[in-house]
Amino acid sequence: MPLVVSDLVRGRLVGSCHRGRQRYNVTLLSGNAEIRPIEPLPTEPQPCTDPDCRGQHAPTERVALAVSLCAARGSKLTTLRRQVLELLWERGRPTGAYALIEALELRYSRPFGPPTVYRALEFLISERLVSKIESRNAYIPCAHPERQHECLFFICRICGASTELEDPRVVQVLAEDAAALGYHVTRSVVEVEGACPKCIPAGAA
Repeated sequence: MPLVVSDLVRGRLVGSCHRGRQRYNVTLLSGNAEIRPIEPLPTEPQPCTDPDCRGQHAPTERVALAVSLCAARGSKLTTLRRQVLELLWERGRPTGAYALIEALELRYSRPFGPPTVYRALEFLISERLVSKIESRNAYIPCAHPERQHECLFFICRICGASTELEDPRVVQVLAEDAAALGYHVTRSVVEVEGACPKCIPAGAA
């Protein structure tokens, strides 16, 4: 089981590993390893009726939803496409293609060619399961692929975290502007860059 180190806490090396679909927390201290299974997360699609939930869903549940949506659409969510989507959900922030390749090779202990990963990303975008953050040349999973909506992302320039919102007012303005210009819009992603609450210095406006 490959170990993925995530932090160094008070002299203890903390990370995670996996065997099949089961993931484990690992703590290394003085040459001894403590391995504990991670509580399984929901693996069945859960309907979301909150337009302002800000993507607060379990990654496994959203991946299960993607599987269900692709099956209903007659699209094929291959093993690689699912692996890429799983990694994007686990990371929870915009991630570049080459960072994804490195993570895939570390997790599955085999090489992944860039063309195959890019094709997987193109498929996920075409199915509205993933959006591309153009300003960072990175990818982020769509919080609600089951709903037809335009993507509005707030991106922290300091920590890189992103939050997806659904705002019908923005959608209406874009639709009106497109109609006035005679444009037929096939895809739109709105990116707003700044500093998230955790990264704003104390007392800063």
